[in-house]
Amino acid sequence: MKIGVPREVTEGERRVGLVPETIARLVKDGFEVLVETGAGRDYNLDEDYEEAGATVVEDAGKIYGEADIIVKAASPTEDEAGRMREGQTLLCFLNGPQAPELVEKLAEGGVTVFSNEQIPRTSVAQSMDALSSMGSIAGYKCALIAADTLGKYVPMLSTAAGTTKAANVLVFGIAVAGLQAIAIMNRLGAEVFAYDIRPETKEQAQSLGASFIDSEDEKESGEEEDEFEEYQPQGFGKVMTSLGFHSFAEPPRDEYVVEGEEEPEEEEGEEEWSSEKLEEDQKLVRKRMKEMDIVITTALVPGRKAPTLVDKSMIESMKPGSVIVDLAAESGGNCELSEAGETIEHQQVKIIGPVNLPSTMPIHASQLLSRNMYNLIGHLTEDASEDKDEKKPEMNLDFEDEIVSSTCIAHGGEIRHEPTREALKKARGETESEGG
Repeated sequence: MKIGVPREVTEGERRVGLVPETIARLVKDGFEVLVETGAGRDYNLDEDYEEAGATVVEDAGKIYGEADIIVKAASPTEDEAGRMREGQTLLCFLNGPQAPELVEKLAEGGVTVFSNEQIPRTSVAQSMDALSSMGSIAGYKCALIAADTLGKYVPMLSTAAGTTKAANVLVFGIAVAGLQAIAIMNRLGAEVFAYDIRPETKEQAQSLGASFIDSEDEKESGEEEDEFEEYQPQGFGKVMTSLGFHSFAEPPRDEYVVEGEEEPEEEEGEEEWSSEKLEEDQKLVRKRMKEMDIVITTALVPGRKAPTLVDKSMIESMKPGSVIVDLAAESGGNCELSEAGETIEHQQVKIIGPVNLPSTMPIHASQLLSRNMYNLIGHLTEDASEDKDEKKPEMNLDFEDEIVSSTCIAHGGEIRHEPTREALKKARGETESEGG
């Protein structure tokens, strides 16, 4: 079974689908690997691939013509999709709802497509979750971009001229990228704040040193706790206690709670915040925005437009010289004014919309992506050899399996991914009710 690794041709894409370290393991597993010359750029050389057991070829056409599995980082271009053939399998990042026509072209060509964005967030699939691997890199890099753009120190520093105050940083979205951004900013010495609409993220953000913006905490901080009142026997009970009858020192159960006999709290289901609390949180977030030097937004929903978290009025409330880094700019943006791939300025606030940040760190990004791909390939194939000393990998697609079913967006000439089908209908101007 042959695996093909073409050189990435998408502008700005510096990653590679598989690195020599992983290819050596695939060769040991019985695969034959073809790599286009120069696929690893200047950090994974052709000779490194050859030493790992791969065959380096000059023409990408040989890869698309012979390989059973094509492994890429970026989605294929129209030209690359046209080179692929029936029965071939493609593994890459391919956001179907954003490129439904491309998915349709691949499906019509008989190509089976697995999209890395669709890997389920389960413990079994964790080793294949390339989206989380790349999210961690993006969160790291966006924190550095923000610090580099800000015209002041991030940490509090004492100098001969006096002490500078630590920068205030707010991170929206507490998933992989957001948590990494929090961790990096905390290490840089910033005063870090975080917000997410999901209750379970509060503890995660706090564990990395961030202050979670919570309207209920604001209210409770001004309230004093009730003082503990120790029971003292009175009257006859006091007399009997003094005579050594200590049972009279115990408080009546109907009036006092005895230590160790507190009523257990009832177990509740998954916690959700009320709409009233969320509204109060939003008011508090708007208030805190005025204090921020840096805002990092990381809220992404795979296959859908990113939610707007920072509107124009919030931007205009920020201090001159403040910086916003919108990690979701490529998917519509969490910030109302952000533009993908651009840095704009609005009322002395810089708004940065970076794209494909993992590609700016191609060495580790390719290494992590390659490991995810290796585990996914292992999940999609099986050893069909009857000889223990030989290995003969073959494709084995079980659509009852959650990972296979979720990740495969096209197979057998059809688009399997419902959001991609809906996006294709919308692109054609069709309605859901057409056709009966």
